[in-house]
Amino acid sequence: MARLRTRGFLRISAAFFALFGLAIVAATPAGAAPARVNGQGSSYVALAMQQWVADAQTQGLQVNYLPTGSPAGLTSFGQSLADFAGTEAEFSALSTPGAGDSRGYQYIPSVAGAISVMYNVRDAAGRAVDYLHLSRRTVARIFTGDITNWNDPAISAENKGLVLPDKSINVVYRGGQSGTTGLFYDFVQNVAPDIFNPWAARNGFPTTVRIIQLDSSPSFVPKSQAFQGSDQIAQFIGSGQGEWSIGYDEFGYSKTYDVPSAWIENGSGQWVLPYAENISAALEGATLRPDLSQELAGVYNSMNPLAYPISAYSYIVTQCVESADRPTCNGAYSNSGVTETLATWLRYIACDGQTNMARIGYSPLPPNLSQEVANSIARLTGQPPEQLSVGNCANPRFQGSVGDGGGAPVDPLAGVSAIGGGVSADGTATVDGTSAGGASTGAAKAGSVKASGGGSTDWRKAVPVAYTGSSIPTTSTLALLALLAIMIIPIGAGILRSRRRNG
Repeated sequence: MARLRTRGFLRISAAFFALFGLAIVAATPAGAAPARVNGQGSSYVALAMQQWVADAQTQGLQVNYLPTGSPAGLTSFGQSLADFAGTEAEFSALSTPGAGDSRGYQYIPSVAGAISVMYNVRDAAGRAVDYLHLSRRTVARIFTGDITNWNDPAISAENKGLVLPDKSINVVYRGGQSGTTGLFYDFVQNVAPDIFNPWAARNGFPTTVRIIQLDSSPSFVPKSQAFQGSDQIAQFIGSGQGEWSIGYDEFGYSKTYDVPSAWIENGSGQWVLPYAENISAALEGATLRPDLSQELAGVYNSMNPLAYPISAYSYIVTQCVESADRPTCNGAYSNSGVTETLATWLRYIACDGQTNMARIGYSPLPPNLSQEVANSIARLTGQPPEQLSVGNCANPRFQGSVGDGGGAPVDPLAGVSAIGGGVSADGTATVDGTSAGGASTGAAKAGSVKASGGGSTDWRKAVPVAYTGSSIPTTSTLALLALLAIMIIPIGAGILRSRRRNG
């Protein structure tokens, strides 16, 4: 019965949205005031969207966004169920080819981000480890089931001999179709094809296109667990239930839920975290196709010492007027109010919207991509593009900076010769046989590493600040009801006022 009620509600909602959309189109002549726009898609960019939507609302723009996942966002956009989509995947990655072709579309870069490898482990003394180091190949081996226990010699070797307990690794991954999954396993395939390709063949995964969906109960690792959203993944890994877990998630969620991110060894042999400085350095190796979609092999294998190798751009997808340089464009929005809202909002995202990105776990767009946002606005409106510069654009990259909070921390194991001298009688971890609580200048206390020479790296203070503005609803039924209510209430209020006047 509950299921029937839900189906009935969805039918009514669909009918309402259709009528509501027609009413807006009919009531919005050319040059009218900005109209409400609704978007959905990527959870990778959701923390940035959270700020951009909140700021839009303070400027009087009606923008809504639901983080349903990149593929769902693209599909909804292609079916005209959303005005715009957020994504890291392309239409070519969807299981239904041509889903957006009839409507027409353009990819608009919105922000640079990175995937964090989050984890929850304790050392032999029971202390939480928050400095885990993993090479790209070890990451690939863990997420294809080749390494299944935390005391594996490869993990110990990459952490100065740290010996973790003999506990099974619980691999946490995104359930359903996900652009984050597509990015992460694209990274795995590029850095370790000899591991990825046989694994993919055994498990029926493609090797010619990105994997955007894993099985509901995958057999590729002995122990695994699926969650539908980035919030759920980070919350679980950081909780007591998530002990001995590891997963992939957007870096901003690492700070939001206080979950440590692994230091990843890049192509030059340096260990890095996904801070704005490292994301920006890595994306110097990105190749942009003519439609601005991204080819990231040069990012995953970058030899830049600062590069964080699991970095990528996120995109906003909109309609666009027919253009010689964008054959995918197929005409402007029929509602000029939607065009007006998106054009104003995108101009904000290109410049002012980039100023705080480093603080919440992203990296601002480079100047050339901010200009591409301006070019995309021209394809929305049919007007000549605005030329952005340091004089009219607040994006810190125009001034040669990534903004506050984007500086990379010092590697806490950089000056440590070894961890794994054992555990002393009082339970204190030791290094080279010397108690971490003693006077040795080479000491490294498990869970709170100090660099050789006695100076604490204190790198945790550099962690970006979580955004504290109004939140984006998750993709639960309650969130969908809330979005529907936001759209219905103004109409209902107008009807009541009209009845009172007529009465």
